[in-house]
Amino acid sequence: MEGKTLVAYFSAQGTTASVAEKIASHLKADLFEIKPAIAYTADDLNWMNKKSRSSLEMANDKARPEILNDIDIKNYDNVLIGFPIWWYVEPRIIDTFLENNDFSNKTIIPFATSGGSGINKACARMKSLCKNAVFKEGKLLSINNCEKWADLL
Repeated sequence: MEGKTLVAYFSAQGTTASVAEKIASHLKADLFEIKPAIAYTADDLNWMNKKSRSSLEMANDKARPEILNDIDIKNYDNVLIGFPIWWYVEPRIIDTFLENNDFSNKTIIPFATSGGSGINKACARMKSLCKNAVFKEGKLLSINNCEKWADLL
């Protein structure tokens, strides 16, 4: 992969963090954790409770959870964005990150962790939020297959 690379990720329970760390190390890329201003609790993540924080956010297409930290992406050519799949798409905090940054002429490469959902719907949504970016195919990854995928970039 040519140019400077950033691996940015959101991880609610540590799974995506492990994958992101391994990819960043393998690619010798910078690593950035997208942290919510208010951390998610176990109750917030209870997808079976329709009134949990994550359920309410995901039911509202306009929800944009506040991000605690920020990074200047202007010096990066490639941005790998990692997240867990929530309700078949990216968590709304990823939408916040995408809308808060200018990805014009940058290559975005999504990757996700999931217990069973695919990444295609998330990639389509992300493309709609970053019309001036170049997207490469997103991948569903685990700690066991992320380095092989990174070798293909």
